[in-house]
Amino acid sequence: MGNEHNDDETNEEIITEEMLWERIPETQGVDRASTYYELSARIYARGQYDEALALAETARDIYSELGNAAPREGLAQAYSAIGYNLNQLKRMGEAASAMSKAVELLRENKSPMALELACTLGEWWYSSKEYSKTIECMEECAREHLVDGNELGAANDFYLIGCAWRELKVYKSAIETFVEARSYFKHAHEVIQVARCDQKLAHCYVELGNAEEALRYAQKSADVFATAHDQRRLTYASFELGRAQVLNGEVEEGLSTLERVLDLATESETRDFEFIVAIEKRIAEILHTIGRSEEAVEIERRIASVSEILED
Repeated sequence: MGNEHNDDETNEEIITEEMLWERIPETQGVDRASTYYELSARIYARGQYDEALALAETARDIYSELGNAAPREGLAQAYSAIGYNLNQLKRMGEAASAMSKAVELLRENKSPMALELACTLGEWWYSSKEYSKTIECMEECAREHLVDGNELGAANDFYLIGCAWRELKVYKSAIETFVEARSYFKHAHEVIQVARCDQKLAHCYVELGNAEEALRYAQKSADVFATAHDQRRLTYASFELGRAQVLNGEVEEGLSTLERVLDLATESETRDFEFIVAIEKRIAEILHTIGRSEEAVEIERRIASVSEILED
């Protein structure tokens, strides 16, 4: 059996793209569709996504014409190829729709590939700002991961669900989900991932006005990122810490934390201007409350110029 497998592999490598093109006129039905799919995969690997997309769509059309005679796996593969190409072409919404079709077909077929593609789909819905669809998709993935006994997989699913709830500003649901993700990450000793959950929990508690919990989680996450020398994540965790301190009435301390965060954010090689503006806005708000309005107004005037560019 082993030798046969190796022979198959050698043959695969010898089949050139040219041979695949030559094969098309001689084939029909499933063979023709799978030849188009194979061509699509090779051209995708070369980064020619427009051409690869057209070939994957042709494969899908042939499978669709075959109706019930078409293998479900083949049709699903064609849909997932369409999805990956659309994703590369930054057509996120269409990519997610195609991938949903692939997941649906693979689930009907009880294919083990369904779960992996569904996780990818959830990330695409999230990138498309389709947060409710993200939650629906990833909850199904989490259930399947837990049935398989894959706690780490489920933890990643819950983390993304938490992020989606947070974007929808449903902070109570976000907190429940991050706590769940956190417990699975902790069980797997995933130190950085636990701290990422803590930072998100701090954010949610600040938004809900719960200073005590916000401080607790912000400090935990800042401690981990400082220990890991993860400067970028430490900056975001310290931002939550500063906000939590202000919420807790430690205004001067919060202000100096936020000023430190601002230094770190502006020193970073890849400046995240939206984040920098968010820090400056927060600092300006605090300066207003402690009677340093002149400085606050100056900051607001300055960041208005940056915001204007970001909005365009």
